[in-house]
Amino acid sequence: MSFQLQALQLPTLKKQSEGLIVTAWQKFLLDNEFSIAAVDGDFGNITDQATREYQASNVLTVTGIVDTATYKKALEQGFAIYFAIYTDGGKKLLTYLNFGENEVKDLQQSLTAIARLNPPLVADGDFGLNSTKALSETYKKRDINFRAELAQQLSNTTKTKLGIDLELALDNITEYAKRLRQRLSGKDWVNFFPDSDLIDDLASPFRQKVQAFEQALKNAGANISIASVFRPSERAYLMHYSFRISTNEIAAKDVPPMPNVDINWLHYTGTASVLAAKEMVSAYNIAFRPVLTSRHTQRLAIDWEITWLGTLKIKNASGAIVSIDQPRTSYENSTLWQVGRSYGVMKLSSDRPHWSNDGH
Repeated sequence: MSFQLQALQLPTLKKQSEGLIVTAWQKFLLDNEFSIAAVDGDFGNITDQATREYQASNVLTVTGIVDTATYKKALEQGFAIYFAIYTDGGKKLLTYLNFGENEVKDLQQSLTAIARLNPPLVADGDFGLNSTKALSETYKKRDINFRAELAQQLSNTTKTKLGIDLELALDNITEYAKRLRQRLSGKDWVNFFPDSDLIDDLASPFRQKVQAFEQALKNAGANISIASVFRPSERAYLMHYSFRISTNEIAAKDVPPMPNVDINWLHYTGTASVLAAKEMVSAYNIAFRPVLTSRHTQRLAIDWEITWLGTLKIKNASGAIVSIDQPRTSYENSTLWQVGRSYGVMKLSSDRPHWSNDGH
């Protein structure tokens, strides 16, 4: 391998280092099973310890400092891809892979041809943001066929220039494209940071109030189906901004990042960004604009449906029996809402499944 390490312009990293290159290093460590508390771009004590563990595992001098020797070993294990993704360093990655201006132009033309990009990618030899978006778009369209089709489409001149490094360069470009595609927003993100459906995950004393109401419901013979209890802040972020992008309240490029949510909202075209956001809204089954901080993120709400047959005879918190007939669902029966209120579990009438500590 005769790739150009100096093209990446990698800085020495150590305690108190900050920035996108630290983020790339942290994500590399995390994916290689070296524990990182948060991928936050801050080289603190935990990142120092994880770096030392990485160095020891790879028979390097253990210093906690990411120096040239550590980088060289990491590059053998794919670190260049992390560098390119988290520092927007696609241009430097290609230089590292021995792509000059003509080879970059060939790559840009090849991406347009493979994916039939509309609009076509300008072949200017400058692999910037739009080229990076085009690369992820091409992988999105061609998927497992990407590498073979790229190898076929590249010119013989480029192949001759790269020589014996061609196959490894294609491996790097393909992995880069694949990871870029995996970060793109879309319906698959609904599977990340799932809501909890466990009452035990509620905050005290609201948890005990819900448990008391739940027990009264069970004693009365009601059927209970819980949809959501605790919502991680990461999921709230994904729901909030997918909704706002889908309604054109905010442009994908303007969405602020969130630590540990490795999503890219920006697709090749603005239309594609909005479409992906709409797919997320549909997958989340969002009806109203979600807020970033809610009773769910505070562990103070539960979404559930309660149904029954015949007349439900249930004790309220005072011990009095309340008879409840039709409608036989918690979505609509205001008498049941009053029973819940006696336990301190309040119904939000405008949101069919939603109950909370204060009705919001």
